[in-house]
Amino acid sequence: MTNVELELKGKPLYLETGRFAKQADGSIIARYGDTVILATAVAKKEPKADVDFFPLTVDYQEKAYAAGKIPGGFFKREGRPSEKEVLTSRLIDRPIRPIFPDGFYSETQGIVSVLSFGNENISDILGIIGMSAALSISDIPFDGPVGAVRMGILKDSFVVNPDLQEIEECDFTLVVAGTADAVLMVEGGGLEITESVLLEALDIAHKEIKNVVNLQKQLVALIGKPKRLVTPPQLNEELMRSVSAISLEKIKQAIVIPDKLLRQDTLNNILKEVVTGLNTGDEDISKDIAFLFNKLEKDLVRNMVLDQGIRADGRRADEVRKISADVGILPRAHGSALFVRGETQALAVVTLGTSEDEQRIDALEGESKKAFMLHYNFPPFSVGEVKFLRSAGRREIGHGMLAERALKEILPPKAEFPYTIRIVSDILESNGSSSMATVCGGTLALMDAGVPIKSPVAGIAMGLIKEGERTVVLTDILGLEDHLGDMDFKVTGTEEGITAFQMDVKISGVSRDIMANALDQAKKGRLHILGKMKEILSSPRDHLAAHAPRIFTMKIRPDKIREVIGTGGKVIRGIVEQTGVKIDIDDSGNINIASIDEESAQKAISIIEGIIAEAELGKIYIGKVKRIVDFGAFVEILPGTEGLLHISQISDKRVAKVEDVLKEGEEGVPVKVIEIDKMGRIRLSRKEALKEQEA
Repeated sequence: MTNVELELKGKPLYLETGRFAKQADGSIIARYGDTVILATAVAKKEPKADVDFFPLTVDYQEKAYAAGKIPGGFFKREGRPSEKEVLTSRLIDRPIRPIFPDGFYSETQGIVSVLSFGNENISDILGIIGMSAALSISDIPFDGPVGAVRMGILKDSFVVNPDLQEIEECDFTLVVAGTADAVLMVEGGGLEITESVLLEALDIAHKEIKNVVNLQKQLVALIGKPKRLVTPPQLNEELMRSVSAISLEKIKQAIVIPDKLLRQDTLNNILKEVVTGLNTGDEDISKDIAFLFNKLEKDLVRNMVLDQGIRADGRRADEVRKISADVGILPRAHGSALFVRGETQALAVVTLGTSEDEQRIDALEGESKKAFMLHYNFPPFSVGEVKFLRSAGRREIGHGMLAERALKEILPPKAEFPYTIRIVSDILESNGSSSMATVCGGTLALMDAGVPIKSPVAGIAMGLIKEGERTVVLTDILGLEDHLGDMDFKVTGTEEGITAFQMDVKISGVSRDIMANALDQAKKGRLHILGKMKEILSSPRDHLAAHAPRIFTMKIRPDKIREVIGTGGKVIRGIVEQTGVKIDIDDSGNINIASIDEESAQKAISIIEGIIAEAELGKIYIGKVKRIVDFGAFVEILPGTEGLLHISQISDKRVAKVEDVLKEGEEGVPVKVIEIDKMGRIRLSRKEALKEQEA
């Protein structure tokens, strides 16, 4: 067993190998505080046949026993991955994938298992560190190590790896991963922050990352295995000259066709022509031809941007595609918007619900409820393909969470707008930046629904072409530029600042200067898009949609809650049956009453007000005789509140028997409260009430 450790915020970050999972190619126990993860890496010895990509799979899984829990449900064992597990799997995958060497095609699997979960809020960060360490000490080719850190931003201060309590206080949080030389991945969101504050946070994060990378290097020096040899793909120069001779000029003409499908069809036809002309021998070389053809296309697109400043659709590097949108297009939806940017379309639809519609989450951190959800769908027809429809995949969950994070902080507080909000974004057409179109469409749909958001949010995806020292940052990238470029850098925000941020790269990292340039360019693009959105809908509508539920709120004293609920819920069920509303009461006495029409809600409010009302000294009530006794009658003046009407107070004339004047069940009896004693007992007078009425 070999271990190394580094002190971080007064606790040791501890990496160990040689005790657990010894048959894996690389195995690491990473511990910080009470949080412990096991990271394993295994790669097949032989490359996968007939592939020209790296077949990597990374899975993060949480064990219920890590938090001293037994899984819920019928089967009582861990089932399909939760949304958090899917998102964390992506988080670990993204910074390690770009730094495997070209030509390594062996199937590789990384698994991170949470064995113990503490309040440090670091299992995902440990997952990245542990997976990097497992790969680094193994014989699997890997150009790491990679370090990671979570940064919390609280006003003007920065918190490194905030725990569960600290993160509740932070305005903005982000996860940063990278090597000792550069940043590879960033993801985060929160309240609006400026570009300069974000850059400062990234600088601090990278210093911490260097320390974590050095820790892994110490472990590699002690126990690391020799790496497998990888032969980079060799370029067939003769075949490349032949492919180029046939197709070069045709590709140059095809890549500047603005229409995505027409451009792709044209390129496919050129490729078929090249294959037909060159694949004539006994050996099938069609895959080699396709590889060289794609390389030629990639080089031409990249050089066109670098040398001429021209993009595939003719735009400048910092130019945003044409934008259009429409709102209120679905008659039964509570809010809807169709946002179009270039050849990307997002249909965003808002549905408003009550607290009954909140998502209930049972996680290692504990049980919680979620009142805002954004679900992103990417059907195959959006890119002209035919595929089986399945449940949301990792990409859809990841894109949906990015858009949800972008919009979450501009929503009104629950106390002011007590609705559960769900946004569904259906991508109807895609040519890049569909998640950012979701942010823009979601904002417009929220405003169309009458949700009083703090300010509109727009999103933009930035790209990068880098060859040596030559770099060009691209605004609002196409799908082609995402595929052939070096960076996918998404930024969302308001006019005041950034609300969410995500960056992935395909190269060995990006410098601070490149990131600063991209942020500045993204801000200009974001402000341009916000201006276009305001032309369509400048502010939230001042009313909810006709079919949206109306939620009315009222506050009662906590000691009155049981009176409104009644024994076994009898009273509140009666109110619901009588009025048709939905009623939700919390322990502090806040009551939300949801109804399609205001009349039903006001009726329910009146009933509740009657239940909780208290008798006032000197006030006249119209009561109901509940019981008659020899010395008087008990009259109900408020729901559940009775007072004694003594026989001497029934009339200004002598009354021999109560029954001579009053009957049990008689309604409409005017009575005045003449006394409330220390025990809360109420004395009533009918004769005083009649005198005042006559006067």
